[in-house]
Amino acid sequence: MKGGDNIKEKNIKPTQEWIGINNILENGIIKINNNKYLKIIRVKPINFNLKSELEKEAILNSYKTFLKTCNFNFQILIQSNKEDLSTHLSQINNNINKEDKKIQEISNKYIKYIKELNNKRKSSSKNYYIIIEYENNNKDILDKEIYAIEDLNNNFFKIKDCLARCGNTVLDISEKEKIKNILFSFLNTRIYFNNN
Repeated sequence: MKGGDNIKEKNIKPTQEWIGINNILENGIIKINNNKYLKIIRVKPINFNLKSELEKEAILNSYKTFLKTCNFNFQILIQSNKEDLSTHLSQINNNINKEDKKIQEISNKYIKYIKELNNKRKSSSKNYYIIIEYENNNKDILDKEIYAIEDLNNNFFKIKDCLARCGNTVLDISEKEKIKNILFSFLNTRIYFNNN
């Protein structure tokens, strides 16, 4: 029995090694190894369906430019999060007692309607991310980290410029804690979706 336990213990790897993340730098860039770095960007998209045909055509042309401009590795990730309506509903409940009976009745019906709708459709919000990658196996470069940071930041500005022309808001995520929370949400989708 003990021999089998020792074999199991030798095969156990720390989570950090399994995930493959070496370090999160101060500027939010994720170091995978000496040659590979990642940067996570958050995108707040426009509502394409609300645009006129002329606006849609201009947006699509800007998006084509974005795809042509980005001659580097990137990945688009869409993440759904269960919508938390408790704060909204508690605010309504707090104000019900201050209103007359007719408003109270309407408010109670509204709360019931929102709860039923949420249970049927499982309301969720979506977060949109772009993950850009820098990889350089050139052994002649002395400080790859400096080049990686510069390259990732340049590519971030390219993406920001192109997607801003489409009407989207592009956010640089540079705080370590925010990066950790995002990574946690990527790796623990089921837990994150149920708790949010």
